[in-house]
Amino acid sequence: MTDVVSTDPRTGRAVEVVAQETTPEEVARLCGAALAAAPALDRLGRDGRARLLRALADALEARREDVVATADRETGLGPARLDGELTRTTYQLRLFAEVLDEGGYLEAAVDHAGDTPMGPRPDLRRMLVPLGPVAVFGASNFPLAFSVPGGDTASALAAGCPVVVKAHGSHPATSQLCFDVLDAAAREAGAPEGTFGIVHGLQAGAALVAHPAIRAVGFTGSVGGGRALLRIIEQRPDPVPFYGELSSLNPVVVTPGAAGERGERIGRELVGSFTLGAGQFCTKPGLVLVPVGDDGDGVVGAMTEAVRSSGAQVLLNEGIADSFERVSGGLAGAPGVEVLARGTGDDGDGFTAAPLLLSTSAADLPAEVTEECFGPVTVVARYDGQDELLTALTDMPSSLTATVLRAEGETELPLTISERLRPLAGRLVYDAYPTGVAVSWAQHHGGPWPSTNSQHTSVGTTAIRRFLRPVTWQGAPREVLPLELTDDFTGVPRRVDGVLELPR
Repeated sequence: MTDVVSTDPRTGRAVEVVAQETTPEEVARLCGAALAAAPALDRLGRDGRARLLRALADALEARREDVVATADRETGLGPARLDGELTRTTYQLRLFAEVLDEGGYLEAAVDHAGDTPMGPRPDLRRMLVPLGPVAVFGASNFPLAFSVPGGDTASALAAGCPVVVKAHGSHPATSQLCFDVLDAAAREAGAPEGTFGIVHGLQAGAALVAHPAIRAVGFTGSVGGGRALLRIIEQRPDPVPFYGELSSLNPVVVTPGAAGERGERIGRELVGSFTLGAGQFCTKPGLVLVPVGDDGDGVVGAMTEAVRSSGAQVLLNEGIADSFERVSGGLAGAPGVEVLARGTGDDGDGFTAAPLLLSTSAADLPAEVTEECFGPVTVVARYDGQDELLTALTDMPSSLTATVLRAEGETELPLTISERLRPLAGRLVYDAYPTGVAVSWAQHHGGPWPSTNSQHTSVGTTAIRRFLRPVTWQGAPREVLPLELTDDFTGVPRRVDGVLELPR
């Protein structure tokens, strides 16, 4: 059997053996247990699952110190960042408990039997029900928010779906600790055996996706990793939904008015954004469009100074470090690209990278600079006039976000830019920076391919929609209906005979 080893990215040294890679037989056992647990988890009902989610949040809070310390040792992301990430995750669990309390996610609808212009209509009642066991793949860059705990797990459990997590090899100790905490809390809260499972190893992940008990897959990672899982899913006798968050350039447009109004500040803040977390955010701004001229020079000058004064940053693992060196080197050597500044290096043994600032012309944008590069690098593209800017935007790939930095009160050009960007992004950001994603009812964390491949994503309350499917009951006796579809139930929003009825 193969050891699953936890490595310290600050030193590059192995620290401990966390587990053994999960065998195909154990994967099958865990998937079978999840399948057996699904009916009982559904029967807990909205109230029972809301209590479960709040219990999971409380359990993580109780082990906060241990979880943050383990994650910091294993990722190098720093206690402050990880403490905030854990707060985000416990908040998210409690938010999905509120989603269950409110009940609107069910999309409950009742159409009583009656005459219509098309003729007689039977009694029809529709709502969303759980898909079944869900496979969740932990992400390297968010060990507490897109991993064993996180949006995929919280929304799947809220929907009534057991979860089997593929632990990420960058933080196996953190994954195992969080799993142990959550699994124990779930049992204590009355969740059925098999509600949670965890597997380690690439082959275990492949076996997990292929197992017939799994009814959906949530994945955050590279396009290559996503395509590999899609190939496995396509080979199944019964392909299942795949929800992937994959790649994102996240362009930022600085208008001439914004450059003239606060150019130096924008320059400093942009560097803070693209180096946050060593540039290992899916929402990192990878391309910044800045006007030519003195005001634009002020933005770029401030960025150059900030990068030159920055030090090397710790990356999550050796693979990311190697990829950053290769891809950023290719960017720097692309035709028409100039190296503006590089941060100070680090001669240590760990996985590090110096921040890098590159420049090119928006009029002749090299294809290389429109590809995501994971790590602390961004490209400034200088544009000369509105027409050149808008032409450059047509060459942008789809992204999770697109940002417009404008002058106070400026509306006409930002509106034109927004119209060009809206087909390309799931979130439009104004006068702020895209790094960081608030968890809320109105949030959306997706976009057209290759950023994601789904309408609903892992951040925001609509994440639950991924793990539900609609069922209609026709002519059903009351005894077989879900409680929320019975005539006298008033606890959730419902559309009854076409009229929206709110809880009372």
